Amino acid sequence: QLQLVESGGGLVQPGGSLRLSCAASGRTFSSYGMGWFRQAPGKEREFVLVITSGGITYYAGDVKGRYTISRDKVKNTVYLQMNSLKPEDTAVYYCAVYVGGDLRSATSYNYWGQGTQVTVSS
Repeated sequence: QLQLVESGGGLVQPGGSLRLSCAASGRTFSSYGMGWFRQAPGKEREFVLVITSGGITYYAGDVKGRYTISRDKVKNTVYLQMNSLKPEDTAVYYCAVYVGGDLRSATSYNYWGQGTQVTVSS
């Protein structure tokens, strides 16, 4: 059974940077795509980006050029590097395993982590 745990969230000023981690246990995720979603207060869970099993990254339009996803298959960990952060980036961030279907739909993912809070404020 694959389990994911997010960490690295916190409070950061606008324009700052943050790196989130998603650590897997129970099995390796090397054969799967891995994605990040976020959920702001009062809003639905929103697609952020995903890296496919082939190493291709797909982004939501508002994060391209600012966010980068990477993975360390030896450590069984995926990372989300966030730069030039804006107040609109404030949300709980979740990682999950892509299991097929529309890459931008939460229904295409499983094995969700518990989430980590990111707050962008001066």
